[in-house]
Amino acid sequence: MSVASLALRQALHAGLNGFAPLTALLGGPKVFDEPPRTVAFPYVTLGDAQTSDWSTDTSTGHEHSVLIHIWSRQGGQTEAHLIAGELVAALETVALDPVGQRLVNLRFATADIRREDDGRTWHGVVRFRAVTEPAA
Repeated sequence: MSVASLALRQALHAGLNGFAPLTALLGGPKVFDEPPRTVAFPYVTLGDAQTSDWSTDTSTGHEHSVLIHIWSRQGGQTEAHLIAGELVAALETVALDPVGQRLVNLRFATADIRREDDGRTWHGVVRFRAVTEPAA
């Protein structure tokens, strides 16, 4: 993982946990890199990240594909859809400041919500695309 990718993940973690509408739906700041064993549903985890070179002849940059996972067991798929909507709203609203990086672009790409094999858990996967460059 690159320094840019780690800085982006840390900024996402802080920004999402600080977005009041999302924390209200989750019942607190429940966005985790790795959830505690005893965490109550619903919660969100930062998932896989893919980083690729986005440099030009004159500047250095990285393109990031970031997955954010939603875990819910309440009210069918409704809660997972509401949380997905707040994730998108948060990342359209919150000013993220990755340390040592400038966030050039952050866009929603896709969302997928499905029932897990246990028949009780709804799992949402929301993908975002970001571009960063070193801060000047």
